[in-house]
Amino acid sequence: MSGHSKWHSIKHKKGAADKARGKLFAVLIRQVEVTARTGGGDPDTNATLRAMIQKARDNSVPIDTIHRAIRRGTGEEEGVVYEAINYEGYAPHGVAVYVQCLTDNRNRTGPEMRNVFSKNGGSFAEAGSVAWQFDRKGVVMVAQSATSEDDLMMVAADAGAEDISEVGEDFQVLTPSAELHAVRTAIEEAGIAVKSSDLTLIPSTTVAITDESAAKQILRLLDALEDHDDVEAVYANCDISEDVLEAVLS
Repeated sequence: MSGHSKWHSIKHKKGAADKARGKLFAVLIRQVEVTARTGGGDPDTNATLRAMIQKARDNSVPIDTIHRAIRRGTGEEEGVVYEAINYEGYAPHGVAVYVQCLTDNRNRTGPEMRNVFSKNGGSFAEAGSVAWQFDRKGVVMVAQSATSEDDLMMVAADAGAEDISEVGEDFQVLTPSAELHAVRTAIEEAGIAVKSSDLTLIPSTTVAITDESAAKQILRLLDALEDHDDVEAVYANCDISEDVLEAVLS
């Protein structure tokens, strides 16, 4: 259920992601700021910052806005101080959920996250109880219309990619987190257009969901978490079949 899952792909096709676009802009700016604060403001030496800048550019954030966020992160400009904090829990049917937040007040965000889980049939968990079920990876998205799978595989594998799969109308290229920039660069230098790239969390094991009622319960919680202003990203280890998703979202 990462940002590149079947769920988000189908939501986007149906236009349900429209309401999140305004929030996305603010989240991207916060991501750049926090990453600069924790790892330094030079993208050449801070690989995570480099990935966050690219993600912001992919989503049309102006370069001046990105530079101001970096300066706030490094203390060169004043602004609200955000910190990254993660929360863990379970959705109905034993689905592991990992929530990444950017907040200016953890004393507010923590209880609110607990309340979202509780009100939507989930349960809060101790730190570390869910995180081990996810691996940090890089993901590059390429439209299937832009290239063949064989050509993309040849270029991406040579640059360090681990796997390529089909997600909707796109190819999803999975990379080690440290190789994301190198793989994206290699793909673009081969003349293949890249739709987006990002650092994400991939579940090591998944829970198969084939029942519509169960899917609705899980997605209700994930939607409620994603709607919270402090939430940067939500990850879950459920694998909801595409026909069930289509039925739930229709």
